[in-house]
Amino acid sequence: AATVAFAELAAQARIVHVVGTTGMSGDDLKRLEAASYHARIVRSGNMSLGVNLLAGLVRKVAATLGEEFDIEVLEMHHRMKVDAPSGTALLLGEAAAEGRRVALSDTRVSTRDGHTGARRPGDIGFATLRGGSVVGDHSVIFAGPSERITLSHHAEDRAIFARGAVRAAQWAFDKPPGLYGMDDVLGLRD
Repeated sequence: AATVAFAELAAQARIVHVVGTTGMSGDDLKRLEAASYHARIVRSGNMSLGVNLLAGLVRKVAATLGEEFDIEVLEMHHRMKVDAPSGTALLLGEAAAEGRRVALSDTRVSTRDGHTGARRPGDIGFATLRGGSVVGDHSVIFAGPSERITLSHHAEDRAIFARGAVRAAQWAFDKPPGLYGMDDVLGLRD
């Protein structure tokens, strides 16, 4: 709720608003988009430059490899994290789905327990680990016939999120009003 209210204030002031909030409703996203008619809004499920570069790589690899490569998103966070999968894991799953030109909602598998049957072709799986004081570890595994590609990011200090947010704000400073993502900030749009 605060993110949406701040976006509306940013629109009134015609300034940059950087959003790293996850879990917003469809209505919240519509209000954010409306605010972007007057504000420069940069939104991402994670502000780390490395995570957003990883998402771009995941999108490209998923687009390049066929369905014979299974996709699994593995994430680990500290023991106190209350949501699963994390917003970052979902961001990476969305990138994989975009690369394959499918909807994540149609391909997402978040739990496997017991007798689950064989994996369906095209599924994007998620595995969640919690423990200790891990800031955030994320890997996307592309498992194909006789080979695996693993793309990973390991956050060691939460300051990376602030650095990414500052870079996003600096990038957006002289841009026209609109809704942007970290792909824009990093020049990853194809």
